[in-house]
Amino acid sequence: MISTTSLADFLVKANERLPKEAERVLQTLLEQGNMNKEDLSLTARVKRAVLDHIIMQLYALGLVEISTEGKSKICSATNLGDEFINLVRAG
Repeated sequence: MISTTSLADFLVKANERLPKEAERVLQTLLEQGNMNKEDLSLTARVKRAVLDHIIMQLYALGLVEISTEGKSKICSATNLGDEFINLVRAG
């Protein structure tokens, strides 16, 4: 039997499984715009090793995009990432 879950419910459940720093990383991208991982680590006050793990989780959920500029990986929040922040803050 297939159960249906709304996207909002899915995102709320996903938030429960994310590290606590994930919201801070996503909020930083929404407020500051696109950033490379080094700047994002410093601005969001998240250790670089932890940041890499968080970015991959947020990317898998479709909340951030990652692009390459030269040797740098540039992270940016998606529209879904913006909706996600609004959803978790409202709940």
